[in-house]
Amino acid sequence: MKCPFCGVEDTQVKDSRPAEDSAAIRRRRFCASCSSRFTTFERVQLRDITVIKTDGRRVPFDREKLSRSIRVALRKRPVEEDRIERLVTGIQRRLETEMEAEVNSRQIGEIVMETLRGVDQVGYVRFASVYRNFNEAKDFQSFLGELGKPGKG
Repeated sequence: MKCPFCGVEDTQVKDSRPAEDSAAIRRRRFCASCSSRFTTFERVQLRDITVIKTDGRRVPFDREKLSRSIRVALRKRPVEEDRIERLVTGIQRRLETEMEAEVNSRQIGEIVMETLRGVDQVGYVRFASVYRNFNEAKDFQSFLGELGKPGKG
């Protein structure tokens, strides 16, 4: 791991333990070159995932992009930060274990919607409005009408 202070590649791990979310490893490191100490958080990645975008491009899965989109949907909602982090980790694990190495962006969007639906309905509607590209008020009305039907909410 590269030292963030001097850039030397050879740093030593002084302590390793599971992070609070248990999906990452917290490591205290030491750089012998500049005598600095720093912490890294490393996540276990089961396999590389490639996302197939709607225009056909293939891009590597970006956990931070997923995290940002969920945080935007849940902004100012009563959902704690650690719960959001667990949601993101759960979605990533599901993609790594249940899906193929290449995943359609639509599939990811549906998984996010399914997850948000059970967590916060306002966040669910916010995400859906962007994901499904609502352009007019009637798009919201139609979606909310479906949400209110028995077995849908």
